[in-house]
Parts: sequence; C-alpha cells; structure tokens
Amino acid sequence: MNLPRITVIGAGLSGSEAALAAARAGVLVDLYEMRPSKMTPAHRSGNFAELVCSNSLGGEGDTNAKGLLQAEMREVGSLIMEAAQVARVPAGGALAVSREEFSQHVTAQIRSHPKITVHDTELSRVPEGIVVLASGPLTSDALAQDLQRFTEGEHLAFYDAAAPVISFESINMDIAYRKGRYDQEADYINCPMDKEQYAAWYQAVSDARAHTPHDWEKLEFFEGCMPIEEIARRGVETPRFGPMKPKGLHNPATDREPWAVVQLRQEDAAGQMWSMVGFQTGLKWPDQKLMVQTIPGLENAEIVRYGVMHRNTYLCAPKVLTATLQMRSDPRVLVAGVLAGTEGYLESAATGWLAGTNAARLALGQEPIVPPPSSMLGGLVRYLESANPKNFQPMNTNWALVPEFTPINPLGSRKKLGKREKRPLMFARGLEAFKAWWGEVKGDK
Repeated sequence: MNLPRITVIGAGLSGSEAALAAARAGVLVDLYEMRPSKMTPAHRSGNFAELVCSNSLGGEGDTNAKGLLQAEMREVGSLIMEAAQVARVPAGGALAVSREEFSQHVTAQIRSHPKITVHDTELSRVPEGIVVLASGPLTSDALAQDLQRFTEGEHLAFYDAAAPVISFESINMDIAYRKGRYDQEADYINCPMDKEQYAAWYQAVSDARAHTPHDWEKLEFFEGCMPIEEIARRGVETPRFGPMKPKGLHNPATDREPWAVVQLRQEDAAGQMWSMVGFQTGLKWPDQKLMVQTIPGLENAEIVRYGVMHRNTYLCAPKVLTATLQMRSDPRVLVAGVLAGTEGYLESAATGWLAGTNAARLALGQEPIVPPPSSMLGGLVRYLESANPKNFQPMNTNWALVPEFTPINPLGSRKKLGKREKRPLMFARGLEAFKAWWGEVKGDK
C-alpha cells in the first residue's frame, strides 16, 4: 500500500512537531531544512528546534495559561514537551531546558523516524501538494517572496532580540543571591541594585549605541520580546516595573527589597551558563558588555553569548488563515509557528502539531480539526482566524483567548471570582474539554 505524502518546510519547533504529528497519523513526510548549509542571523547550529531567544517554555501550573497549553500538548504526545522533560533545568515555576540537549533530542527523534525523510536543503518555492509552512520567523527571502502568491502581499515583519548569556564562574555571588520570587524555589540568581546603582545602569543603557537598521527596514518590536534598551527608552522607571521589578525578591544580605533586580536563569544542565531574564537586546557588543558590567554582581561578567537582534517574518493571520491553519487561498497549504502569527516556543510547537495533524488528515481524505474553544490551543487558533487584521501582531498564550468563567451557585446567581480562584477552574475546564475532544478524534481513526 502506497501511503500519501506531505511536505513540511522548516525544522524548528513548529516544523519538527508538524512532521512527527503527520508521520504518527500515518503519512510519509518530506521535511526540508536549509540549515546548516544556509544559516540564519540568529541560529548557531544545524540542529532541529534550536532555541534562539530564551531557554524557557513558560510558566507551569494550573494558574498559568502556558501551563494549560503544556498540559494539552502532553495529552497528544508532543515531541517538544517530551524533549523539554528530557532536557529540563531548574527554573522555579517555569519550564526551562538545556538548549543543546533539547535540540539534540528533537533532531534524533525526527531523523530516526521511518516515515520522515529529511532533506538538508533550501526550498525557494512552495511545492505542489499538501504542505506545512513552518519556515519560522527567519524565512528565507526567496521563500518569503514566493509566499506572496498565496497572500497577495499580506505579510508583515517585526524585530526580535535575544538576551546575553553569562558564565556562572564570572558572577560575584558575594553580591548576587539565589532566590525565587515570593519564596518559590531558589532557581534564579538575583543581582540587586540600590537607587544609585540603578541610575548608573540606566545612564549606561541610555548612552549605548542601539541597533541601526538598513534604510529600507522599519523597526517594529513585538511587545512580548521588547529589547531592554527600548523598554528603558520609555522612561526611567519602566524597566523597574518590568523585567527588573524587585517584588518578592528580598535580599538576604540586607533583609530588604532592592530598588531593582536583574534575574538570571540557568541555561544548561550543569549550571555553567546563565541567561539574563528580560534582557533581550540589539545593542552593539561593546555596549552590551558595558551595560552588563554596570550591574552589581556582574562587574567581571564573562558574556559567553551576546544578545542579537534579527528580523522576523509573519503573516496577517486573520486575512489569510482559517482556524484549521489552512490558507484561505489554497487549503492544501497550512501554516504554523511564528509565520502563522504566534509568538513563543510553546505556541509554535502547538500550532505545528495541529498543522501537521490536519495536513495528514487532508492527505488521508479526512476533515481537518480544531480543538474546543475552552482549550488554550483552540482559543489561540480561533484568535488567529478572527482577530482584527488592522495592526495585527503575533499572539502569546493568555487567558483572554478562552471564554470567561463565571460559576453559577445552586440559587442561580453568579459569583464573581478573583484570578487565583478562577484560573484553576478555567484550567480544569479547558483540559477536560481538550481530553474529551482528542479522545473523539482518536476514535475516528
């Protein structure tokens, strides 16, 4: 029996998840990845699902929107969630991983699968047949240009940035201290600042030379990954109420809350490298070094990887995609990941799984599917389909994507709940709906 074939373009988080989902659904997959023969400005290797900006897949738990999406992905046997468990490093209430171990696991699983054929080459055109476009935010110029055949030019771009990574042995632990916010597990290193030290740091950032784009590029930043220098440009207090907020991080040396705090999160399993949380930057490297070494505890910091800025490409999803992630102009073409208008590793993987599953269903003569609206993935893809196309920007997972939850008591009146009470109920409702839906889908096979 000859199995149907589909094509997946890109082996990032979304493409890797799409390829494995389709293969598990019973079709053959041709997976194309241009790296390492052609590299991007942000990637460092040819491994699949390489993490660029951060090593965190977001917060866990039943009060966290990403926690619900993580649970949904575990339910369907997600490759990305499997790799995250294998490569996990301590990060308090967040799911963080060793980047290299994570991508090595994904690469090994994909390359060893009997139904997946990996082509280490660039595709400059969208091929005929059923295709999952998961080429990511750094889609090559040639492929992005060909994509306009399907979108009538309805694609946009914004700038993204990565944070510096510091060698642990260069951190002054006489000043820095380990602590989790609000007495969570002490998985973070905290560099405290008093008011004068914060003012000195702010001046260093203000004086730094920012990334200068080419004349034809329009600088547009996604709010969820704003460079620290852009946050600082909004006002002297803005960083202190953003990535540098000190709330819940009392300094044991002073028994007081600092004026501001810079947090570092473990990057690798051995704890030898630590990334600066919320410090994405496009500053020139000498200016990055000055900015970092102005921070107490990092005076002699060794930066093992500097922050970089890169141009991301994404579609105006409400104009060109349906909730099944199919192109309105050609339903045989599906789109996943940042290119589809999502922001975040987990969101890329989840839309990759859905696009790969639906591509396989199309190839097998079945109807494409959409998770229930109370599930986080269902809410996300419905948002992509129905959002206001004017000034559309990529979307992170958040509770506003799913319907409001208001319990009714036995007398019929509605009780208003606070976030801490409501979100675990929304989590349980969404996961239960997702499990029931996925059970029905598997029963149809």
